[in-house]
Amino acid sequence: MTLTEIGPFRPADLAQVGSGLNRPECVLAAPDGSLYTGDWTVGIARIAPDGTTVPAVEADLIGQGFRPNGIALTAGGDFLFANLGRGGGVWRVGPAGDPRPFATELDGDRVPHANFVLLDGERAWITISARTRAHDHYTADERSGQILLVQDGKVSVAAEGLNWTNELRLSPDGRYLFVNETFACRTTRYVVADDGGLSEPTRIEFSKDTFPDGLAFDSEGALWVTSVITNRLIRVTPDLSWKVLFEDLGPGGSEAIESYARGTLTFDQIARSRGSRVANLSSLAFGGPDLKTIYLGGLGNSAVHSLRSPVAGLPLHHWR
Repeated sequence: MTLTEIGPFRPADLAQVGSGLNRPECVLAAPDGSLYTGDWTVGIARIAPDGTTVPAVEADLIGQGFRPNGIALTAGGDFLFANLGRGGGVWRVGPAGDPRPFATELDGDRVPHANFVLLDGERAWITISARTRAHDHYTADERSGQILLVQDGKVSVAAEGLNWTNELRLSPDGRYLFVNETFACRTTRYVVADDGGLSEPTRIEFSKDTFPDGLAFDSEGALWVTSVITNRLIRVTPDLSWKVLFEDLGPGGSEAIESYARGTLTFDQIARSRGSRVANLSSLAFGGPDLKTIYLGGLGNSAVHSLRSPVAGLPLHHWR
């Protein structure tokens, strides 16, 4: 297959969707034109096709101490959400009713703060960015990230010793699992066994000013990656080469890059990394009737942003 030449995009190409959001870190697009995102005011927000923003669930998740980060939609219309709030773990909640545990215990211990959850048929994958942290800085030396597998009701460790694991995706043929190691500045690809075992890690190394967070595949088998801090959008082709398609880097981002190089990067510096239009791009989702609209979530944004792509995206589990 000949890959379509794409980009570059400019900040002026961005359109805004929805409003009044609080930390829309993870964005999901649905076939009916709705967008969903974790939100630290209403828990999980829905942006209707007309742009109206409303709560997607009745439960008061924030009042109960939850902080939804990554989210997934089940076939029955429930949400799974990775919880960065009190209690950690991954929880399940419907449009009505209270949240209930989905993956909260591992070998008798509590599953810590979870970053992301991905549905894969009857199983699910979860990332733990850092099970323990030795310091308050974000560095290339962090090694306590994990990938968990939920299968047949049991939670197990599929991979560990990773650096700040963020979003993950399965390749279109299901042979590989790709996971972002944000502060190692790389994406790692694993071979997936039939039983869910992960092996043969292959590293896609980005420049040391790229901090990969979100992931999505397009219909040509290329992987799109967002970079926090530097607000980049990168396309990784099946041969694992990559190209920057978009960047919106501000002075705060440049300061954060310098601090990262010194090993002194802090949360406050990351939070100040704002571009001209977006702040800390963290996820992307293909949507729209033709799956050619790219929706972008960002930790520092109050809306979702969008771009038009010449290539359609690969539909996620909830589209099928």
